[in-house]
Amino acid sequence: MSKITLAKGLNAGLRKAMEDDPKVLVMGEDVGKLGGVFRITDGLQKDFGEDRVIDSPLAESGILGTAVGLAMRGYRPVCEIQFDGFVYPAYDQIVSQVAKIHFRSQGKVKMPIVIRIPFGGGIGAVEHHSESPEAQFAHTPGLKVVACSNPVDGYWMIQQAIKCDDPVVFLEPKRQYHADKAELDETRTLADADPLFSSRVVREGTDLTLLAYGPMVKTCLASAEAAAQDGQSIEVIDLRTLSPLDMGPVLASVRKTGRAVVTHEAHVNLGMGSEIAARITEECFYNLEAPVLRVGGFDTPYPPSRIEEEWLPDLDRVLDAVDRSLAY
Repeated sequence: MSKITLAKGLNAGLRKAMEDDPKVLVMGEDVGKLGGVFRITDGLQKDFGEDRVIDSPLAESGILGTAVGLAMRGYRPVCEIQFDGFVYPAYDQIVSQVAKIHFRSQGKVKMPIVIRIPFGGGIGAVEHHSESPEAQFAHTPGLKVVACSNPVDGYWMIQQAIKCDDPVVFLEPKRQYHADKAELDETRTLADADPLFSSRVVREGTDLTLLAYGPMVKTCLASAEAAAQDGQSIEVIDLRTLSPLDMGPVLASVRKTGRAVVTHEAHVNLGMGSEIAARITEECFYNLEAPVLRVGGFDTPYPPSRIEEEWLPDLDRVLDAVDRSLAY
């Protein structure tokens, strides 16, 4: 057993995938000599060479366009987008090409591309460095979208994403990169890990279901702990996969608790919470004791860093939604 951060877990997972398959390549801005701005790819170019860990130009569209060609030739490129807000120059390639080629070719051409995106706020950065674009990708047919929330999931999920024959948008909560440590059982294998496209109950409860992914999982666990001091039993689910959504654990939980609150850092309007709330209402209408509530960022561009803590959903805003739901 060893204790790792999320950054170390992702680094170790990438290293293991590259050791296991010589067709796995890593490419992006500053991923080689620098090891990435968050040091996620630290040491990989030294050990695997410049042909497999490629420092690209500052051109996200070029990174993804090159990855499409590599995938067509049998490689498994892992593309790092340096910050969430930098993904938009590559948006055309991702939505017009990466997401469609497998379907367009009637299954003859696979697109095993992983697009790593550090996402979310909380690091004192400005717009283009603190955004949450996940709903835009989850809305695109042909893309898989997942979000890890902890070091152990980071280690396993990045390996599973690389093995997937479909393109995977892999969201990493940047404020969690170096925040917490968790024990990794190195005797386990990839076959022992939870399936990539699956949700998981991370805290059991009976009064209300609290749903989160990525950076909000930690906030929701802290909220459930605080609510327990007032005698409230909150169940917390880490969604982990946004497309496809794994609604099985969610629906089972809501049928038990009768109440649900969905959280995410992205602004609420047309966010992931809208789709999840709609599905819960469709499937669990007669089990609900209260409307499904959503907690998220405000409907503005990401604010200056000095006031980001006022913009980001926090423990108090989550607990306010919990109290409102339980008051029905």
